[in-house]
Amino acid sequence: MERRDFIKSVAAAAMASVAMPGAPGQVQTPAHRSNPISRPMSPDMQYRELGRTGEKVSVIGLGGYHIGKQDDPAESVGLIRSAIDHGITFMDNCWDYNSGISEVRMGQALRDGYRSKVFLMTKMDGRTKEAYNLQLEQSLGRLQTDVVDLVQFDEVIRMEDPDRIFAPGGALEAAVAAREAGKIRYIGFTGHKDPAVHLRMFAMAEKRGFDFDTVQMPINVMDAHFRSFTKEVMPVAIQQGTAVLAMKTFGDHYILDSKTVEPIEALHYSLTQPVSVVITGIDSTQVLEQALTAVKTFRPMTQEQISALLERTREAAADGRFELFKTTAHFDGTAANPKWLG
Repeated sequence: MERRDFIKSVAAAAMASVAMPGAPGQVQTPAHRSNPISRPMSPDMQYRELGRTGEKVSVIGLGGYHIGKQDDPAESVGLIRSAIDHGITFMDNCWDYNSGISEVRMGQALRDGYRSKVFLMTKMDGRTKEAYNLQLEQSLGRLQTDVVDLVQFDEVIRMEDPDRIFAPGGALEAAVAAREAGKIRYIGFTGHKDPAVHLRMFAMAEKRGFDFDTVQMPINVMDAHFRSFTKEVMPVAIQQGTAVLAMKTFGDHYILDSKTVEPIEALHYSLTQPVSVVITGIDSTQVLEQALTAVKTFRPMTQEQISALLERTREAAADGRFELFKTTAHFDGTAANPKWLG
């Protein structure tokens, strides 16, 4: 499928979503969702349903931040295309990653027919309609596409973030309008700080009759012991049919620095959870091969194996010192750049 035909097909599907009338500041779920799009699947990769959407995505997602770090843009493009050639269809990104370089390089990589092979996701920091729209237009240009499959509200890490997103003139109004216009197909949110913020986001959505398609959050061998998204948020998401996107499997390198878990078993643990995809940073061919090996060797862990692994990580995980994204501002891009919120 050529890029032009792909864009027409997803635009037509997205236009089938029509927002129901609601009170000012209340955005309701459309009566009809986007039609799923079939993509090539590799026998070397495993695929899962993306929540209630009907889409199928690779169990490994290519983390967008790490593919903007290479000195040579051609290396980034080659890495992305190699991942796709090996069956990885889920592409992660964000408007602010590496000051936009990550999106630019992904856009370059998705030329020559590669766009039709992937489920493309990016994220917006904007909390206001104006900020969201500006960032979305920039992302569409960088990614060289007219339609992004999934756009998520990024870094929902403060208790007031849901208020701002759902407020009249807030980012959700912009996201739903973009979906109606065929610029995006699905809507989700991400966060890494505290399960309470995610639960508040879900509670506000339920109050307004809105359903998120996806939620992205930390799922790793230490999360079960400290401010656990796995225990507190995942059951809510599953009950609502919202696809869980796992991240922070390694917590950058910090969880591995604890010397309590090896990379493959850490990936196997996350893959064993009821998640749609495990998004992991891949910044080299070696790390890509590691992720592919984890998929090829994956068998769901038994409860006994999970219990043994969690017992091994219990002491190191107890105070969150290896999950810096929860306990420090080290990973909080919007905290360092509040103007991104709008």
